[in-house]
Amino acid sequence: MHTPPRYRQIAQHYLAAVRAGSLGPGDRLPSLRELMKLHGVSLSTALQVCRTLEAEGWAEARERSGYFVRRPRRLQTTPMDEPAADRAPDPAQFVGIHEKVSDFVARRRYNEVRLDFSIARGAPALYPAEALRAAIGQALRRRPEMLTLAAPSRNRTPFREAVAQRAVRVGMTLAPEEVLPTNGCIEALNLALRAVAQPGDTVAVESPTFYGLLQVLESLGMRALEIPTSPQTGLSVEALELAIDAYRDIKAVVVVPHLQNPLGSVMPDAHKARLAALCERHGIALIEDDTYSELLDAEAPPRALKSFDATGNVIHCASLHKVLAPGLRLGWIHAGRWHARVEMLKYAQTRSNEELSQTAAGRFMATGAYDRHLRRLRERLRTQRERTADAIAQHFPAGTRINLPPGGLQLWVELPGRLPSMAVFDAALREHILVAPGTLFSNGARFDHYLRINCGWPWSDAIEAGLRRLGGIASERLARMPGRAAEPAARVRPQATSASAA
Repeated sequence: MHTPPRYRQIAQHYLAAVRAGSLGPGDRLPSLRELMKLHGVSLSTALQVCRTLEAEGWAEARERSGYFVRRPRRLQTTPMDEPAADRAPDPAQFVGIHEKVSDFVARRRYNEVRLDFSIARGAPALYPAEALRAAIGQALRRRPEMLTLAAPSRNRTPFREAVAQRAVRVGMTLAPEEVLPTNGCIEALNLALRAVAQPGDTVAVESPTFYGLLQVLESLGMRALEIPTSPQTGLSVEALELAIDAYRDIKAVVVVPHLQNPLGSVMPDAHKARLAALCERHGIALIEDDTYSELLDAEAPPRALKSFDATGNVIHCASLHKVLAPGLRLGWIHAGRWHARVEMLKYAQTRSNEELSQTAAGRFMATGAYDRHLRRLRERLRTQRERTADAIAQHFPAGTRINLPPGGLQLWVELPGRLPSMAVFDAALREHILVAPGTLFSNGARFDHYLRINCGWPWSDAIEAGLRRLGGIASERLARMPGRAAEPAARVRPQATSASAA
């Protein structure tokens, strides 16, 4: 298990005291000299402690007086509401999700975008490009014929072996031959859905959900049944039970149990176990999209939903797209009792993935360098999320609410007064700023007053200026709504999800 650096351990100690109320806003923190004496550390370590607390918004430096506790602006509003889960959801008809997404994509392509808050991935600088380049060069030196031979479809490869080995850490046991490489997680989801359902069938999904999944379902001629999803604990198992009783034709359930897109929720183990048992009991395939779990801020990786599967009823899909190499589009699927069918569908659809990227990625994943990269990535993303949340708290209108997740690349932002996100999207795009409006994440209108905002780019003056302008646009649009008067900037508080829920 990775042990945080000493300065981080000490900073967490004082942060715990603040959260417990032992230290309140305005209280003085120990001086640098006191920190050195209390914790037996050097001056540079003591300084890192204070600067860490300051960078994360929990401390402020006062000239000639030292450091004092402050409460970040993001911690000053009510949490997001939990969804109603006491009635069966209505089946959502596919009424133009393709049209909505196509319009969004077209406008992104044909308008000049200087700041893009709409994507859900990290900046290129966050990924180990040089190490991957070296791994690719080494793989070619060892086997240059990889560029001219067809990729093997069933052989053990470094990638399959690395995935199988790391699966043990999250409670799964699988042979390398059971790992089927795919072109990203989106192909894995396509294959899983085609294996277990037919055109016209109903598939239960989280609500809100990643719009790419809604596109896949629409393209396959399947119907989405949107299940209420908590910003804290993920898909409501209670609501799904009601839906199963009301609609007898549900063929599959698709969930993102860790850092759900766009909410950032994390499903507790008890919920995973209940969900797996419920789907098994009713003969419903359970499809796990595990794209984001490596980005969770936790000492130990969370148990995969697949780890609660005793009969092969859970299909596990994942990808390196968010965590290692966006340019490789390298994912995989472990299809349980549908393995043979998925293997044939993969062969019919795209044949085998090329071998070079698998070899390079697999060998890198098998080294300690991969875990070191993940630790650095999580740390940088955490800082970027918190700074983004603070900027939204400072610049967006009063009543704005944020769900601050324990990891990941994005924030889910609720605009006050049911302000239409498309109005903000349109106005921002005219100023060359792109955001993802909430209307993309559902077939209905329940999330039209939400935005998904990316935190994957390192903090800069340009990003802060862009968030300030977004907040100004939201305030201006809110003031124009009937019966509204201009309001001051927000003092908002996100509902932080708990890493211990994993």
